Amino acid sequence: MEGIAQFAAVAGVLLLLAAALWWLRRRGFAATVLTGKGTGRRMESIERMPLGPQHTLHLVRLGERAFLVASSPGGCALLQNLAWREIESTREAR
Repeated sequence: MEGIAQFAAVAGVLLLLAAALWWLRRRGFAATVLTGKGTGRRMESIERMPLGPQHTLHLVRLGERAFLVASSPGGCALLQNLAWREIESTREAR
């Protein structure tokens, strides 16, 4: 009898989660993305390099531009702004 009650509780929670997701999708707050490719996004995180526990370098592509951004607890700073072709040409040269 106890197993049936536990199963019913789990099923109830899953039903509530499904109902909340359905409601959020109808309101436009949630979307299902099956793959990251082909979504039509212009901004893309190319690479991330941790420098320490709270410091990271990010290489971000936005259209035909690439940005090297440093992030820390104090905020973010733009380190470099390059054309995407320049980065592509250095990759091919290797």
